[in-house]
Amino acid sequence: MSQSSLPRIGFIGAGRLARCLALSFSRAGYPVSAVASRSADSARRLAAQIEHCAASDDPQQVVDAADIVFLAVPDDSIGTTAHTLRFAAAPDAASRHGKALVHCSGASPVELLAPARDQGAAIGGFHPLYLFGGEPADLDRIAGCSVTIEADGTLKDTLTALAVALRCHPLSIPPGSRMLYHGAAHYAASFALCSLAECVALWRTLGFAEDDALRALLPMLAGTIETARDKGLPNALAGPVSRGDTGVVQKQLALFEGLGGDHATLYGLLTRRAVALAQRRTSPPATIEAISEAVEESLSRSLNRAAAGASVK
Repeated sequence: MSQSSLPRIGFIGAGRLARCLALSFSRAGYPVSAVASRSADSARRLAAQIEHCAASDDPQQVVDAADIVFLAVPDDSIGTTAHTLRFAAAPDAASRHGKALVHCSGASPVELLAPARDQGAAIGGFHPLYLFGGEPADLDRIAGCSVTIEADGTLKDTLTALAVALRCHPLSIPPGSRMLYHGAAHYAASFALCSLAECVALWRTLGFAEDDALRALLPMLAGTIETARDKGLPNALAGPVSRGDTGVVQKQLALFEGLGGDHATLYGLLTRRAVALAQRRTSPPATIEAISEAVEESLSRSLNRAAAGASVK
């Protein structure tokens, strides 16, 4: 397919996400015609890597030069930026495609782009489920990830084709669901880091340096992820809940209760989720109900202590 038959793509924002998408779309053969950023230097650095791409600090120039404008700005700026953009009512003689404004947020509603829709542009959401590191390696690592799309009609088809061009898996999301979708995704991203940080903090009390702890933990985490990919979540579960070791679970719960703070509550809540995974197996451990009872008793004690502490304050 020739570039002339493909929509011209522009970016408002030149951060990590925009850099990866713009360079990846260009690599896939799509014309990336313009980039704008509050930092003119950032826009110029990105545009310099793409043939026939203009750089600006004026977002309107991207709207004028592109068919699909990706809004890759912080969530708090999406609505205000959309209100500043002007979409011409007459067809663009330079392109056979209509105009569209698409934001790249996982959490914000597409309805924030309503000012563009009111001017005749299509609107949508295009959110890659990927942690952008800002490195050139992002261009290869994004392959295989999923992109969550919210759009209708022709724009949905076009965004799906763009996701496939990145070698990504397109997902559809119903309107009004983005906040739940995005909040839940933290469990596979930021909260996985928080779990690692909790382990590192506890191990440091035993004398482990953080670098040594991470060196030990990261291969185990990588192995867990690969096993989940191959066998599914219930069959990837390991540890005392998976084995049905009631005594070990009880002793660990008691240990974390003795540490104070919220260590026992966090451990108990995550162990509750581990019990739920174990129950989904074809043959759950015979002691799973006893483990569940131990977890609930520990959580009750921990939450009561927390409530008592709060009332004293």
